[in-house]
Amino acid sequence: MRPVNPPAGPAPGGAAAGRAVTALALRQTWRGALVVTGVVAGMSAVAVAAYATTVKDPADAAALGALAGNPAIRTLFGEPVALDEAGGFAVWRTGTALAVVLAVWGLLAATRITRGEEDAGRWDVLLAGRLPVRTVVARHVAVLVAASLAAGSAAFTGLVAAGAAVGGAAVHSAGLALCGVFFSAVGALAAQVFSTRASASGAAVALLGTTMLLRMVGDGLAALGWLRWLSPFGLMALTRPYDGNRVLPLLVLLAACVACAAGAVAVAGGRDIRGGYLRSSSGRAPRTGLLGSVHAFAVRRLVRPLAAWTTGVGAYYLLIGLLAVSMTDFLSDNPRFAELASQAGFSGLATIEGYTATLFALLAVPAGVFAAVRIAALAADEAGGRLTLLYAQPLARATLLTGEAAATLGGAVVLTTAAGIAAWAGTAAVGAPLGLLSALSGAWNVLPIALLCLGCAVLALGWAPRVVTAVGSLPAVGGFLLKVVAEESGLPDWVSRLSPFAHLAAVPATAVNWPAAAVMTAAAALAAAAGAVGYRLRDLRT
Repeated sequence: MRPVNPPAGPAPGGAAAGRAVTALALRQTWRGALVVTGVVAGMSAVAVAAYATTVKDPADAAALGALAGNPAIRTLFGEPVALDEAGGFAVWRTGTALAVVLAVWGLLAATRITRGEEDAGRWDVLLAGRLPVRTVVARHVAVLVAASLAAGSAAFTGLVAAGAAVGGAAVHSAGLALCGVFFSAVGALAAQVFSTRASASGAAVALLGTTMLLRMVGDGLAALGWLRWLSPFGLMALTRPYDGNRVLPLLVLLAACVACAAGAVAVAGGRDIRGGYLRSSSGRAPRTGLLGSVHAFAVRRLVRPLAAWTTGVGAYYLLIGLLAVSMTDFLSDNPRFAELASQAGFSGLATIEGYTATLFALLAVPAGVFAAVRIAALAADEAGGRLTLLYAQPLARATLLTGEAAATLGGAVVLTTAAGIAAWAGTAAVGAPLGLLSALSGAWNVLPIALLCLGCAVLALGWAPRVVTAVGSLPAVGGFLLKVVAEESGLPDWVSRLSPFAHLAAVPATAVNWPAAAVMTAAAALAAAAGAVGYRLRDLRT
């Protein structure tokens, strides 16, 4: 069904209809936008405040600069500039991480409120009104752009309020905002090109991973530094806040944002409703594998997204392994730098096992988010009516839920295992002394946090199905941010210990913290059980 555009000229009530669409987009995004804005502002301010305790004198700044000048450090954390200023230190510590947070939120929100709503049939009546599809898409994109700009403004406020210089804060905040705008526009464009939300989100996330890889290679290898001009993250780095405040990269990034946003609006009107320019073939032979039971079908639904997640996470940890010798040799030869790295939040990097243990702890974030997203996909299928006929069969809800949860848990195990094998392969390639079992134990060490995320996601599915992703991601994303903020802002120790990350042992450098793992596993099981009760008792979303 192709959308029917209204006649040329202003339609009666068109302005009011446009405002209503804008209000709808705001209603669908304001909670997530508020959380992201708070995280960006808080992390920026905390990083500035941490400068006084990390870099106590100019000699420490020079030492930290030499530490970060190592190619391995530049690859992992970005090129350091202006570390003799609090603002420059904050940009290096948090810039890339906050840009990724903004980018992921922007692209997922874009595909959710455009393609996701269209797939669920909620745009059918909307597009039968006065507004053409291009106007509807444009207004949704405008709301996401405004949210990214608000987050950038919050970063500026946080930096300046904590004592950073205004000029560098303005350049860095503009880069953050434009990075969010770019990936929001990419998500909206993918939602017009692909015929399903999953495909659109997958394509946008793949682009994010590719551009991040370009930034890492460009930062790590001087000869390939030009690759940063092809990545929004690289363009952010090229602005060099507090060390030149270059505007040209911002203009290039702005042009890319305008091109993607304009492209999304332009192509929106040339496709069928609930269709896309890239459609799956309808003439292929039927594929009946893994359709024999609900549990097998859960595995079938998992295969493609798991392959994408495993590829991205595996590539990152392969790089981690390849950089192991370069990193640890440098720190072993410079113990003062290792001490400063520990103060900056990167402790234990001077040995192969300590280095891998520190970076394996970060694996809990993608593993936990993966679990939350998979349960959220079940909630989306329910809301989209794709489970209605299934539930019309003599099938208990608990059967479907346990099948999906079991498949998701298996997927998390596969994801962490792939990360461990990739890290081991990287270290083996450069001759680093890390055994396969040690690498796997370090990767599997984060599974209790992934289980917490799975349990919280099931809990939300039963009692608050609209916020499954947010609640399910909280133990991993929220726990990580809580630990960082608590440690850098000098909060009492008990605040930091509220985070699951505070109870992760540095495996393989030390033994597993089995009591903490048991407690987290038990908490996950209780949350999942409570969620299953709620799921059985509540009405289906249709």
